[in-house]
Amino acid sequence: MPALIETCVPATSTQETISRKYDVTQNGFLPSSAPLRRLTDPYYALWELLAEKLPELLERKLLRYIVDSSQVLSTDRLQSEEEWRRAYVVLVFLAHGYIWGGDRPSEVLPPQITVPLLKLAEHFDLPPCATYAGLVLWNFETLNNDSDFSDPDNLRAINTFTGTESESWFYMISVALEAQSAWVMPLMVDAIEATHSRDYAKMKKGLEQIIIAIKKMDELLKRMYEKCDPALFYDKIRPFLAGSANMEAAGLPNGVFYDEGDGKGSWRKLMGGSNGQSSLIQFFDVVLGVEHTGGADKASVPKVCPVSGMATEESTSGCPVSAGKEKNMGYHEKVRAYMPEPHRRFLRSLARMGSLQAFASTPQPDAEFEQVKELYQLACKTMGDFRCTHIQVVTKYIIIQARKQPVGETLNLAKASSASDGSDLKGTGGTSLAAFLKQSRDESYEAGRVPDQPAPGVSSEYAVM
Repeated sequence: MPALIETCVPATSTQETISRKYDVTQNGFLPSSAPLRRLTDPYYALWELLAEKLPELLERKLLRYIVDSSQVLSTDRLQSEEEWRRAYVVLVFLAHGYIWGGDRPSEVLPPQITVPLLKLAEHFDLPPCATYAGLVLWNFETLNNDSDFSDPDNLRAINTFTGTESESWFYMISVALEAQSAWVMPLMVDAIEATHSRDYAKMKKGLEQIIIAIKKMDELLKRMYEKCDPALFYDKIRPFLAGSANMEAAGLPNGVFYDEGDGKGSWRKLMGGSNGQSSLIQFFDVVLGVEHTGGADKASVPKVCPVSGMATEESTSGCPVSAGKEKNMGYHEKVRAYMPEPHRRFLRSLARMGSLQAFASTPQPDAEFEQVKELYQLACKTMGDFRCTHIQVVTKYIIIQARKQPVGETLNLAKASSASDGSDLKGTGGTSLAAFLKQSRDESYEAGRVPDQPAPGVSSEYAVM
């Protein structure tokens, strides 16, 4: 099996290697230090001013007017990677504010946003829209200059659409989830490598710790209720996170036209920002061997190139997937195009290393194997339980809210969702929400159903509760 960790002298730690090769830091998929708060070059002062005043401009419906009256700025003056990330955050907030910041969504994104945003997206090999990276990973600050990003009370979003604590808290819970699970990642890489040498100690250590990590994630996710108001989230925040794919009912039948000026441009259908784009959740799926193959995973995935957002028959050139392959991609696979490139490369490399699921499914005649197998089963159950908690959160913040009578005449995701009968609610990523989440939960539980063939006379201290 391909090795993720190089063998070299002197020995390089797993954390050092995944950081160097895949930009997986001591904070996991978060940066090694807090993101840049603003671009200091006066040339970009307008971008920063619009981002700072975005909630007010959206409330007064002035953003489109100001953007349309401004000039197109170049990305040529961006220097460091931190500046490129900051610019990407600013532009995706402005893009979604422009698209969804009126009584009806704008089907055209003007050159003032399109031109620099396409350059930024190309730099990161990310789609030109709001992604988990732009909303969460690169969009936070600490309140006391602490390097610990795992406490949401010590975090605040740099930019929001609404200027509310609810929106900031929504993003910061995700930042904390990412940070508090970072420590388990090198342990699980070691655990997968240990399947080839049958190093039971490393496998047991990794599985014991991933169970703890997922339980901590579960506890953190339940803290969403503390400072994020469900009605405010549904009516005011969530509509701005929506993409342009599968948004016909919300007013974007053709997606969004990215106008590059001088008669150039293209229609694009892109997913919106979603926690489904978290590399961390897919990391847990990969190391546990959770396979997402069912119909709900594919049924509502738009038939477009995941990076460009253009119809596959128009975008096979330069698209990271061929048209033929793309049509068979499920959401979990396709959404990787919305992750930073080093992170999705890490997930691909990890998937080629081997599988704890395969190891646990091949009975071995010793007691330690049974301990590993039962720990593996417990880890899958814990992941399924976490997804149950996620469903409960989604039910409170989206499904229940969608049953209420929509307020106002603005056409957006909230209005379209409330107008439906609730049977086919769309997530911001464009998926059929309830079916997709339930299927993901069931597939987590299913991964742990390995053959139950213990060696004769073997007992284990690790009983699945």
